[in-house]
Amino acid sequence: MTPKEKAKHLALKFTSSTDVVKPNLGSIKMALLCVDVILNDVGAKDWEVDTATETNYWQDVETELSLL
Repeated sequence: MTPKEKAKHLALKFTSSTDVVKPNLGSIKMALLCVDVILNDVGAKDWEVDTATETNYWQDVETELSLL
C-alpha cells in the first residue's frame, strides 16, 4: 500500500459512516495522532529511509494525511 493509500485508509477508519468517500477533518486529525504515535512512541523515525524522498514510510503517510 502506498503512503497515499495508507493515509486515506487510516482516515476513513475514523469516519462514522461506511459510505463516505472522502475523510472529514476530524478523522484526518485522529489518523494523524495515530501516525504520530507510530513515529514517536514506536520509534518509526529511525526506520529505513526511502532514498528518493529521504523520509520513511510513516513520515510519507503523515505528509499524505496533511494533504487530504
